[in-house]
Amino acid sequence: MVKRLLAATKESILAVLPIFIIVLILSFTPIAHLNASERITLGIAAVILIIGIALFTLGAEMAIKPMGNQIGSSILKTNKLLLILIICFIMGFLVTIAESDLSVLMNQVHGIIDNTLVLVMIGIGVGLFIIFAILKMIFKVNLSTLLLFSYLGLFGLALILIENGNGLFLPLAFDAGYVTSGSITVPFIMALGLGIATTIGGRKQRENSFGIIALCTLGPVLMVLLYELHVSDETLNNAHSLNLTIGKSYELNSNIFMAFMEGLLESAKEVAIALGLITLVFLIINHLFIKLPKNKLIQIFIGLAYTFFGHVLFLTGAKVGFLPIGFKIGASLAENNPIIMIVIGFVLGVISVFAEPNVHILSHQVEEITTGGVSKKSLLIALCIGVGISVGLSLIRVVYNFSILYYIIPIIIISFMLSFFVPRIYTAIAFDSGAVASGPLTVSFILPFAIGACSYLNNPVLEFGFGLIAMVSMVPVITIQTLGFRAIIANNIANKRKLKQIISSDDEQIINFM
Repeated sequence: MVKRLLAATKESILAVLPIFIIVLILSFTPIAHLNASERITLGIAAVILIIGIALFTLGAEMAIKPMGNQIGSSILKTNKLLLILIICFIMGFLVTIAESDLSVLMNQVHGIIDNTLVLVMIGIGVGLFIIFAILKMIFKVNLSTLLLFSYLGLFGLALILIENGNGLFLPLAFDAGYVTSGSITVPFIMALGLGIATTIGGRKQRENSFGIIALCTLGPVLMVLLYELHVSDETLNNAHSLNLTIGKSYELNSNIFMAFMEGLLESAKEVAIALGLITLVFLIINHLFIKLPKNKLIQIFIGLAYTFFGHVLFLTGAKVGFLPIGFKIGASLAENNPIIMIVIGFVLGVISVFAEPNVHILSHQVEEITTGGVSKKSLLIALCIGVGISVGLSLIRVVYNFSILYYIIPIIIISFMLSFFVPRIYTAIAFDSGAVASGPLTVSFILPFAIGACSYLNNPVLEFGFGLIAMVSMVPVITIQTLGFRAIIANNIANKRKLKQIISSDDEQIINFM
């Protein structure tokens, strides 16, 4: 236990410390100056985040992941499809509304939308697409086909909104989709999918265990777009006037102690409700279907305790420290020099991915699956550069004001074109890997960084400040498939050379099989 906690702490330090150091250095420069109180707040928030992410990671490993695996493998044995789908829907809904990154995102649009309604709709969206993912595995539907039609439907709905003079919530919708693939949702849903895929078995078992996250990210996008389709004119007017009030929601409390205490209490209440519901439903499912031994249940409860405290600390550190500091740094850089802002955004993107422990795990897994065809080093470099470019491109959109569809549609087209030339396992892994690139600091620091810049430039924040998380999350989709395509081409060229050498060889050998 102690070793696992130390390992999780080391990973969280690597995730938080690089960005903290960069911001601290910037805080002493004229282009992004912070006062002593702000530096202290940032330092305390960084420590809280490190502890919170470590506990959160350990808790997810001990509780959330085993819960998903047990549910996935046990309910399928009932052979009652409707019951299986209902249970998966409920658990998908609950883990989504408990997701810390989603809470941080919702905090940044507080007062503009009906947070409770949108949160419930996003949970429903994930639950529905989990059902689609389960049906895909049971009936062996091609993932690429399902994703293609899903994206066509989403883009069709987006175009209807734009045609009617709306589309304000489009960047937020894509952000909501990718931010739901966070530290609670991903371990649970992937374990759930793995449990079901293992129980189904078959030669495509490994391929079936991937792709469920990719589908689940589409549910929230659909729900936020449907929300905009039916919102009142008053809500749309509030969204248009977001720039007038956005700065107040990012203001630092001058009383540092009170700010953190209020943040802790507020976060504890929020997390207790979400995790309490997950625990209650799991206990009911365990009593009816799984029937885990007492020692396994105790281990899960300990993991849930870690998850609770880690979740509370993460939300507190993000809301009280990193959100307002990120907003102020972004606004300060936009005020001094937008070009420097874009360059620093690129650096922050590269550092955030390189420091993300899950990226290193993903790189190792891809290297194993491709038997060295895609090396860990090449994938890591490609992801870092790709995410840095994504952040830079998002900040260019902040400065020059154009629709996020100009980025997303070409990315999706290229992704699906690549899917025709690489094995299906590459496509499944690639679409699942967006969650890895967009770590906890993307939503808690880099997104408010972009929002701060957008607010200072007086550009519509909802249209141009959001969308960064979606951009960062889409990079692995192209990166992994492109590297996979390159590996296949290289392998084919190598095989042709070997065959040519064999054919052109003058050696005549007599092989005696007696």
